[in-house]
Amino acid sequence: MPIDTTRTAVLALHWQVNVIRPEGFFGPLLAGPVSESGVVDRARDFHAAALAAGIPLIFTRFTVPAGEGGLVRNTGFMRSVAAAQIDFRPDSPGAQLIPEMSEQAAAGLVFDNQKLSGLAGSALPDWLAGHGVDTLLITGVATNLTVEQTARHGTDLGFTVHPITDCLTAATPQEHAAALSNLELTTAGGFSAQQALSSAQVG
Repeated sequence: MPIDTTRTAVLALHWQVNVIRPEGFFGPLLAGPVSESGVVDRARDFHAAALAAGIPLIFTRFTVPAGEGGLVRNTGFMRSVAAAQIDFRPDSPGAQLIPEMSEQAAAGLVFDNQKLSGLAGSALPDWLAGHGVDTLLITGVATNLTVEQTARHGTDLGFTVHPITDCLTAATPQEHAAALSNLELTTAGGFSAQQALSSAQVG
């Protein structure tokens, strides 16, 4: 299916130090698999190509402002980050986007929230609707966490969602593969970065 670049956006989920780097909060779980997968370089290249094609690039960050914002401690995941919320303050080192993508973020947009879905708890859905976006290309970490949650949420909101399968990773290959299998049923289907770019056309 062709992708109309005038109605499409890239959602880049949780490319931040707390998730990607060894010193980050989730570093012990995710930094090794992220490094071994090479996903950062692939996603950075895909983001750059999307920007060059005129596709908006939108980063989301999980942050916890003073007062906790919209954080609800209704899962073990949310309780764990609430207990370490100083590490997730918007200005903390761990909350920053990784250096490989900081210039891309400056060329795009960044939305912060306190939810697992990148489309929950912020003005992002309204921004997308206001700019005529109905198709989302998703990159990020981890496939079975924020990526799967955001993709399902986006589908329920009425967006056509395509995970960019080689620009995602998880803590284990098994978790990554299971999440991608789920998303083949609950989204419009995954694309590789090259497939997505080859399908892009100006509407």
